[in-house]
Amino acid sequence: MLAVAVIGITSYLTQATWGPWADVRVSLLPYTYVRAVSDAGGRPVLLPTIPGADETGTLDLLDGLILGGGPDIDPALYGRAAGPHTVVSAPERDEAESALLRGALERDLPVLGICRGMQLLNIVQGGTLVQHLPEHATPPGRFTRHEVVVQPDSVVGAAIGGHADVHSGHHQGVESVGRGLRVVARSPDGVIEAIEDPSARFCVGVLWHPEQGSDRGLFRALVAAATAGRA
Repeated sequence: MLAVAVIGITSYLTQATWGPWADVRVSLLPYTYVRAVSDAGGRPVLLPTIPGADETGTLDLLDGLILGGGPDIDPALYGRAAGPHTVVSAPERDEAESALLRGALERDLPVLGICRGMQLLNIVQGGTLVQHLPEHATPPGRFTRHEVVVQPDSVVGAAIGGHADVHSGHHQGVESVGRGLRVVARSPDGVIEAIEDPSARFCVGVLWHPEQGSDRGLFRALVAAATAGRA
């Protein structure tokens, strides 16, 4: 048995070209996620998208789960039609990650949702999204920097402090907050930047991309909760 906590990280399902491979379907993930978990003392494992799979076996292997960033989630999952700025391109990932997340929540497995992952956490708990925040919109893969103000009496606050300068890359956000979730951080313009479930061992969603920065506080907190769960 591994001495360190195993942290599963969901991955993209997309087309890619590299080396001799031309426009093939792949499961991939920016290496920044892998490095962040490793730096925090965890053992990162990439999780491919497998629609319709029984996730019980996958969850049996994990001590914690990270839901990574990615494309827009299908608004049908929260009872809305797609707006003019919403591009639905990953329905298989929506299905697979929703099932994986529900299983993790049932087990009280430590969960960290990043950007798209935070949005999915909110949706699975019955919340809705704002489909376009023009003042926050960035091209895919590009990040801006801005401040967030964090509730000090929160898991996120304990991990990174009451104020943080974060890397942000998104155009959607939380509208109505899902069941049992607490808003614990906002940007200066009032956009919800972090949510968490106070009743869970560790269940946090952040709208920014902590893997892009040098502060590993959130990843250390996730790995610590996952390690404690192993015991």
